[in-house]
Amino acid sequence: MGVQLVSREFRLAYRPVGEPKADVFTMVRTEVPEPGDGQIVVRNTWMSVDPWMRESMKGKVHLPPFDLDAPLPGLAVGEVVASRSAAIPVGATVSHFLGWREYAVVAAAEATVVDTDLAPAEAYLGVLGITGLTAYATLTEVAAVREGDVVFVSAAAGAVGSVAGQVARKLGAAKVIGSAGGPEKTRRLVTDFGYDEGIDYKAGPIAEQLAKAAPDGIDYYLDNVGGDHLEAAIGLLRERGRIAMVGAISSYNATEPPPGPRNLFDLAGKNASLHGMLIDAYLHLSPEWVRRGAEWLADGTLRNEQTVFEGLEQAPAAFLSLMRGANIGKMLVRIG
Repeated sequence: MGVQLVSREFRLAYRPVGEPKADVFTMVRTEVPEPGDGQIVVRNTWMSVDPWMRESMKGKVHLPPFDLDAPLPGLAVGEVVASRSAAIPVGATVSHFLGWREYAVVAAAEATVVDTDLAPAEAYLGVLGITGLTAYATLTEVAAVREGDVVFVSAAAGAVGSVAGQVARKLGAAKVIGSAGGPEKTRRLVTDFGYDEGIDYKAGPIAEQLAKAAPDGIDYYLDNVGGDHLEAAIGLLRERGRIAMVGAISSYNATEPPPGPRNLFDLAGKNASLHGMLIDAYLHLSPEWVRRGAEWLADGTLRNEQTVFEGLEQAPAAFLSLMRGANIGKMLVRIG
């Protein structure tokens, strides 16, 4: 590389119990090593913070664990500034999983070249990346939305939910209902994200509001929240309804295991189904989603919303804000 590069990076100082504080993150400076054969050096320009990271702080086995005093992983995009790979040249823009730092030495096989003529680089962290893919895969393959379905989505103004409402509409849903926190988010569900009706879960019991929005019941629930939202959806689910479990952000900071829905066995009497969803099993759909999603972005029928924090040093604040529900759409950090 010629000049020795120095990179700032964040590490996990300890495993938090309950809501994390800013001191759970430690920033350090490190020298960037020369790339080995088959490796590239990426100057990260954007990084993602996501709710699953809270689970990784606990060392959950079904997610990439965050080790203590080690660089944090996470999705990022950036420019290749050095390469010892014939497959990825200097100057290419790539996505990879070594975020939370300014420079990353990445195995070329673990990086993906992204087409910035098709969409801006940061779109591959959100609407065209894992979060957009999560919405698309859930609604098409995990548990497919059917023509005429009444669909309910929780955390509907977030990264996955803001895409899910729009995709559900394109797949033929007759009515799409979303829940979010606060009147502004609830308004945006209808004006920007394809929802017919928005429910403000802070304004009253979710079960009562959902019953009013869907008096004849729902056919499909995309669950990003768990807890009272899941219980309400089970209660209103119609015969042979489907629930896709994508996230449970309501319990990520819990200090005790949260109770299960009291009406879980009602699914049996409704011949209904409950589907788990971990995105690793659906990465094969990524090229299809990028193609379709990019077409919808280009023709203006897919709205992409982002909440952006400026500077790597703001990454902890972005994450903590995300966990408090401060974002609309995808939460991103612009590194430089």
